[in-house]
Amino acid sequence: MPERKIRVLIAKPGLDGHDRGVKIVARAYRDAGFEVIYTGVHQTPEQIVNAAIQEDVDLVGMSCLSGAHLYLFSEVAKQLKEKGAANVIVVGGGIIPKDDIPKLKEAGIREVFLPGTPLVQIIKWTKENVTLK
Repeated sequence: MPERKIRVLIAKPGLDGHDRGVKIVARAYRDAGFEVIYTGVHQTPEQIVNAAIQEDVDLVGMSCLSGAHLYLFSEVAKQLKEKGAANVIVVGGGIIPKDDIPKLKEAGIREVFLPGTPLVQIIKWTKENVTLK
């Protein structure tokens, strides 16, 4: 029986509608053999968390370019814990000031990928840090 693929949910929380980068990351995950669910733009933290639980994902990846990353990313991590899905790894990317990265990690965001991060680096990190449930 073939091993189950890592399931990744990719989301664009908040009012940020710039989705080119997140679609490129989603495609890279797909091309690397991951199962990818893309929720689209303008998602609330509640929608992202509900989709992650319903889809039984291993990782949630979010992108934010609007400056609301501290609230949005932290809220997703918090709600996953509250709903019994603390085992889902949360990562983020986008326009994130370097001073905010420690705050995000303290809130439960495992890794932050800034613009220009090579796709192979994101895939490698995921393979090394996500284990199947």
